[in-house]
Order: sequence, then C-alpha cells, then structure tokens
Amino acid sequence: MRKPLLIATLLASTSLGAIALAPRIAPATSPAPAATTAAAYTIDGVHSAVVFRCKHLNTAYAYGMFSKISGSLSFDDASPESSSLSITVETSSVSTGNAKRDGHLKSNDFFASDEFPNATFKSKSFKKTGDNTFDVTGDFTLRGTTKEITVKLEKTGQGKGQGGKELIGFETTFTINRLDYGVKFMEGALGNDVRLTVSIEAGKN
Repeated sequence: MRKPLLIATLLASTSLGAIALAPRIAPATSPAPAATTAAAYTIDGVHSAVVFRCKHLNTAYAYGMFSKISGSLSFDDASPESSSLSITVETSSVSTGNAKRDGHLKSNDFFASDEFPNATFKSKSFKKTGDNTFDVTGDFTLRGTTKEITVKLEKTGQGKGQGGKELIGFETTFTINRLDYGVKFMEGALGNDVRLTVSIEAGKN
C-alpha cells in the first residue's frame, strides 16, 4: 500500500530537482542606442552668405543677398545620417544695392519682414551621396509657409581658423517657386522661380 505514495514522492522530488537545475534564461533586453560622434558647430554669419536671383521682365536676372544669418550644425562624416542643420535668415537684412528696392522687398508685396522676420530651414534627414555631397531633406519656411524640400549639400572644406578653432564649410544651390510661399507681386513680370545659393562657414563649439 505504500508504493503509490513512494512513487508520487519520487516524481515530485524529480520535477522540483529538474526545475532547480534548469539553466536560468536572462530576460531579453533592448540593444543600447548607438553612440553618436557628431560634432556641434555654430554658423558664423560674418563668413556665410545667402544669395538669390530672380528674372526681371523676362530679360535679365536681378541679384540680392541677406547679411544676417545664424544657426547650428551637427555633423558626423563617418555617420552622416546622424547629422542635422538649422539655419535662420533675417529677411529685413536683404540687400540688392538699391535702398528703394530693398525697402520694397521688406514690404508685404514680398517678404513682409515686420510680420515674418525670419526665413528658416530645419533638416529632417541627411543622406550621403558622394565623397563630399549629401541630400538633405528638411522644412523650409518663408512668409509663414512651410514646405518640405530636399537640397544637395556639398562639403566645401574643413580646417583651422584663428586660434586653432576647427571650421567647416558647406554650400547648396536650389530653386523655389515664390508663388508657393505667397509672394505673388508682379506675377508674369517677375520670374516665379527664385534660385538661392547658401554658403555657410561654422565653427566647432
């Protein structure tokens, strides 16, 4: 009569022993995020430029530029997808070599600088396309209207400035349709396509 009890005890003892001796499996953990080596830079407005051109009366191109540029850059040549770029241009700093025209460009017919003092670009992604070239997609804002654009950015150089500060330079040229941003004055007399060249020099923080 004691055999069933003995068998049950042995089975219980064996199960518990197997559980105790079973290897413990560590809970799954998420991989740690990859460390970024992107260096932070501040754009030097004195050595940067934004130049634009627009056709006048379907004849010749008129040129202008902005003198007040600021922003920041985070750049990693080894891992460019982690890079970012932010640029702010004060529209009231427009200069075309003619004071009367500059005043008109600041008015509501064009930049509406009192209401919209800044034009900005803020990147969303960097993609390396060559040794020193990148496709940069981001939000471009002018006169309060924001549209996503992709620009082709070229790294133009890297070196040391006065005092040994590390410098880096980039340039891009792209075209926007001014009508997309509410600049509709003299449609037909002034070209709708406006070409912009942006050259930036930035110093490492």
